[in-house]
Amino acid sequence: MLVADPLFDTVLRSLILAAIALSWVTVLIRITGLRSLSKMTSFDFVMTIALGSLVATGAMVTKWLDFLQALIAMAALFLAQFTASRLRKSSEMVETAIQNEPILLMKDGEFRRDAMDTTRVTESDIIAKLREANVLDFSEVRAVVLETTGDVSVLHGDALDDALLEGVRNTD
Repeated sequence: MLVADPLFDTVLRSLILAAIALSWVTVLIRITGLRSLSKMTSFDFVMTIALGSLVATGAMVTKWLDFLQALIAMAALFLAQFTASRLRKSSEMVETAIQNEPILLMKDGEFRRDAMDTTRVTESDIIAKLREANVLDFSEVRAVVLETTGDVSVLHGDALDDALLEGVRNTD
């Protein structure tokens, strides 16, 4: 008589469920497009984190019904993100509610202390980003922008096109 090894069964089940969950996410991305995994807005970022959590949880559940619920929740996340992106395009009020506004942290080599206080970004945070952008002197910096995603953009060089700061708060 053959006796099943519970550890082997658990590992095999986890591998199979993880493969199914990842395949399902791939199908959903192919249907909705790569925009689903972007982090253009804080809403998109939360979507990506929640999706990762569901994939991880889905591979660890012990009941098929729980796994099916995780797959349905993944599809619901994609639907919510798709709906939110459509609503953002059609309504400025929704756009304002969902998306953060980019904010200017540095302009022409000068720190914007009020914006730094508001966003809780320190001078050392900005200096680290300047190093990443290969800035050699503060006078090279035209602008540092905290983007809607939380990323920091460093614009440096000879001149700055005003269009690059369109929609950025604290540019006066």
